Amino acid sequence: MVDSSVPRPGEPAPDFTLPSTAGTDVTLSSFQGQSNVLLAFFPLAFTSVCTTEMCDFTDELAAFAGMNATVLGISVDSIPTLKEFQAKYQIGIDLLSDFRREVSTLYGTLLQDPYFSNRAYFAIDKQGIVRWSHVEENPGHKRGNRELLDRLATLA
Repeated sequence: MVDSSVPRPGEPAPDFTLPSTAGTDVTLSSFQGQSNVLLAFFPLAFTSVCTTEMCDFTDELAAFAGMNATVLGISVDSIPTLKEFQAKYQIGIDLLSDFRREVSTLYGTLLQDPYFSNRAYFAIDKQGIVRWSHVEENPGHKRGNRELLDRLATLA
């Protein structure tokens, strides 16, 4: 079931600022006019599907860059946990900590019972508009890079 607060295609992407594994805060609106953004909400670091997904993004960084897209992984894990996860698996994308669960709530992806984010994707164009979104029915499933790259190819 899709939460009614999930931003729909054609709507402005809700802005946010989160700490990142790069050691700086990342603000979504800072990408406007610069690059498309793929927000990839994932449940928890070090779990099998999440590890595979983040490693898959890393393996195809050049393909995402070729779409002028910045991939940002977002989870409720703390920065120290995300840094350890990133180092262990040599993950090449910035990981953002939504430790307070504010952005997961804002994007309608927070699962209340386990209290972590569902797996979800938001393709946002250079103008800051959501052009595609997908929230998994089951957080144990993920979209493949081919599908995500095809979605990004349609952005202006």
